[in-house]
Amino acid sequence: MQTKVSKRGQTSIPAKIRRAYNIEKNSRLEWIDENGRIIVLPVPDNPVKALKGTFKGIVSTNDILKSRKEERNREKN
Repeated sequence: MQTKVSKRGQTSIPAKIRRAYNIEKNSRLEWIDENGRIIVLPVPDNPVKALKGTFKGIVSTNDILKSRKEERNREKN
């Protein structure tokens, strides 16, 4: 998919992409310049809620709490 950039530096997001990533009016986008590539990421209204369940089966809350407790103990010593 291609779009044009206007004289004011504006471009349109293709409808297929807007629908796929739920990009609506007032949605925020993160622009990343990485080694000659431009990466555009939609920023969810609630990033924490958007990540809910992402790490399911990979890491548990108990694992995180245990790790934090170990870090605090190391910092005390």
